[in-house]
Amino acid sequence: MSHMTFKQFDFVNFVSGKWAIPVLYRLIVTVMDVRFGVLKRSMGSITQKELTKQLRAFESLGLVQRTVYPEMPLQVEYRVTALGAPLKPTQHSLAD
Repeated sequence: MSHMTFKQFDFVNFVSGKWAIPVLYRLIVTVMDVRFGVLKRSMGSITQKELTKQLRAFESLGLVQRTVYPEMPLQVEYRVTALGAPLKPTQHSLAD
């Protein structure tokens, strides 16, 4: 029996959250960078606090890149990184 590494265990625990898979799916199926507000509107009833929490967790795992544009109003965009891209087939199979 193989043992999971800490990173694998951390990831498995993370994606078991209510919003983790839907948020990651939205980011993966969107080809371009996604602004925070657009992502929030596309997620329905998720709160701003919960979406921020999910995105920060993905960022800490290296699955998502956050880009801040210093303009008014502040623009923040997210995109899936090369580390997160291989999850695309998994996300599509979960959506089916």
